[in-house]
Amino acid sequence: MSDPFPALLLGIIEGLTEFLPVSSTGHLLIAQHWLGARSDFFNIVIQAGAILAITLVFRQRLWGLATNLGDRDNRDYVFKLMAAFLVTALVGLPVRLAGWELPETVAPVAWALVLGGIWMLVAEYFAERRGGDGAYVTWTVAIAVGLAQVVAGVFPGTSRSATTIFVAMLLGLSRRPAAAEFAFLVGIPTMFAASGFAFLELWLDEGLGGEAWGDVGLAFAAATATGFVVVRWLMDYIKRHRFTGFAIYRIVLGIALLVWMPAGS
Repeated sequence: MSDPFPALLLGIIEGLTEFLPVSSTGHLLIAQHWLGARSDFFNIVIQAGAILAITLVFRQRLWGLATNLGDRDNRDYVFKLMAAFLVTALVGLPVRLAGWELPETVAPVAWALVLGGIWMLVAEYFAERRGGDGAYVTWTVAIAVGLAQVVAGVFPGTSRSATTIFVAMLLGLSRRPAAAEFAFLVGIPTMFAASGFAFLELWLDEGLGGEAWGDVGLAFAAATATGFVVVRWLMDYIKRHRFTGFAIYRIVLGIALLVWMPAGS
């Protein structure tokens, strides 16, 4: 019987890092360097666990959006969520099919961590200088968030949450909780669709034989449970704190990867 601890730990790492602006790709890259590489199917499934977590966290918000379309403001918000998702799908699918994506190896991920951390510091600085208490999602924000998701997909290590949240803040959605909520809600259909597409590709190309299904199930459950706790904590944390700590952590981690890990890992 295989040791379940590595699978459990990988699921926890996915749940911890998928929605924090620190890059789950970078952390899984490090973890799998020490714990052993896993199949694409395994990585897809544990990401689906994190998606389930955020769906559970926002279940009341999602239900309210779905059942109150008669309200103009509510309907406007739903349409902007749909627009952001469609922009991601219409731009991202051709990009994916063309294979325009950097490899998930140490060097590009590490540089994305460093540059992304600097981007976070600069973006939050300018967003705060704009002043105001912006909580209204404009069409510009919706479209930009959709495009930001494509950028995050092309550059592993960028962090989908960091890219989308800070684009929204720079363009006027200056309240951190409002920006994070919109980014996370757009991420639900986006990541479900991306995971479903990747799963289909994998199934058609390689089949699903040889998987350690116990490990897969354990990691999925761990990612769901951990992701649920992390998102709830983050939404409360950013009401009172800036993202500076996450940005500094990214920069330090990226530099450490460049210095200490083999370039081809």
